[in-house]
Amino acid sequence: MKEKEEHVVLSEFDCSVKMIHKDVVNRVREKMPARYFTDQLSDFFSLFGDSTRISILWALSMSEMCVCDICALLNMKQSAVSQQLKRLRQSRIIRNRREGKVVYYSLDDDHIACVLDLGMQHIREENPNERIE
Repeated sequence: MKEKEEHVVLSEFDCSVKMIHKDVVNRVREKMPARYFTDQLSDFFSLFGDSTRISILWALSMSEMCVCDICALLNMKQSAVSQQLKRLRQSRIIRNRREGKVVYYSLDDDHIACVLDLGMQHIREENPNERIE
């Protein structure tokens, strides 16, 4: 009877040689941000994990808008938009200003637009000629 050959398949994440490159580990460790900052960055990126918030941010990257404008653009109820705006404002992603009874929203700074733009560039790499719609 022929014995069945077993093949060990290593994943690309398995080290076939157990060896630590101490110089690399130490050099990178010195430049790693403190846990506080990685936690803050994680919270920041979690705000981009919702398509409604992305749509709101994308719109605000093009123009300052009031809640009614955003609702009309996204075909959403004011309560849903207001809830997202509150979360974004509390996280300092957007800011608001009052003009009479109308509150206008805008991105807090240019960094937010850059994050959106870089993300879109990354996902469009496979289809650079496809229109954004």
